[in-house]
Amino acid sequence: MVSSTDIAQRIIEAVLAQRLAPGTRLGEQSLSMLFDCSRTLVREALVRLAARGIVTVSSRRGWYVVQPSHDEAREAFEARRVIETGLIRSTGQIDKAAIKRLRQHLKQEQAALKGDDVGQRSYLLGDFHVCLAECLGNQLLADTLRDFTARTTLIAMLYQSNHDAVQSCQDHVDIVAALERGDTATAERLMAAHIGQVQAALRLGTTSDPLADLREALAPVREADTAAAPAKKRARKNTTPATPNDTYLGALL
Repeated sequence: MVSSTDIAQRIIEAVLAQRLAPGTRLGEQSLSMLFDCSRTLVREALVRLAARGIVTVSSRRGWYVVQPSHDEAREAFEARRVIETGLIRSTGQIDKAAIKRLRQHLKQEQAALKGDDVGQRSYLLGDFHVCLAECLGNQLLADTLRDFTARTTLIAMLYQSNHDAVQSCQDHVDIVAALERGDTATAERLMAAHIGQVQAALRLGTTSDPLADLREALAPVREADTAAAPAKKRARKNTTPATPNDTYLGALL
């Protein structure tokens, strides 16, 4: 039988694979049907994910995947930078078994880059950071990084990251190579640069205003604006990210 932990893990994996977009509604009834379990178990899973900052609840909308703001995006990347560079800095000599596991993970990343499964590629690129924390011997930080990585994946989806997946994989290769040489200073510097490059690729400069159309429509009418109104209406674009519905969730979990 499925547990609330299993449900939460599946949702996290779907986020990392970019199969659940920011704002996706997570209906308790739909999830209970998908997982063939009670709504109580589903609610337990969603409460856990809310505490981890992956989902949120509204009295009107119910449960849905979070839509990080610009400030939350910056804070999430800063948290990852502090945790991951600090973890590398505090590590000693990494053992051969850990290096072997990391290299196996890199092979999976490289194979995914050659395929057409974008979700698998996204999942593996994000999971590298969790795998690294586990290999460095800190399961608590690995669990924390899984949540932060999921949040930054949502941020990348929301703010249209252009970061090259091939370059991201190469960054991982260079970090592992530095760790294998015992050069933790270089590994730390490479990790900081890697996280910084991913963050820099996000379009955080332009804020999406969900009330833009309504704000313009209700603005005081001036004579000069009246004649230009039809042209403005034709040119107006809706910049609010689309919110997938429950059907999307059911198809991808």
